[in-house]
Amino acid sequence: MSAYTTAYQALTAGRPLSPAETARLLSQLRKETGDELAAALERELDGRYRRGPTDTDGSFRRKRRDFGAAMSVVNRLRDLAASPLPTTPPHQRNREHTP
Repeated sequence: MSAYTTAYQALTAGRPLSPAETARLLSQLRKETGDELAAALERELDGRYRRGPTDTDGSFRRKRRDFGAAMSVVNRLRDLAASPLPTTPPHQRNREHTP
């Protein structure tokens, strides 16, 4: 049973969840959501970077490079979704100060 189904059934039945069960359920839900999003992105990328009939060797290499970069983002998304630690964006070290 998916985490979404478990959460929905607990909410509609009025059954309280223990804090540990809630944390586990939210973690599973985040992982499932990340996997679904990564799979959708992967499907969207499929076919976009294939060699076309008019592609030169150089343009195909660029397509292959772009596909590799896009897939690294998809894999990073999967890793972030599966991470047990909360994800926060890195601190931006902008040295510009606006008056």
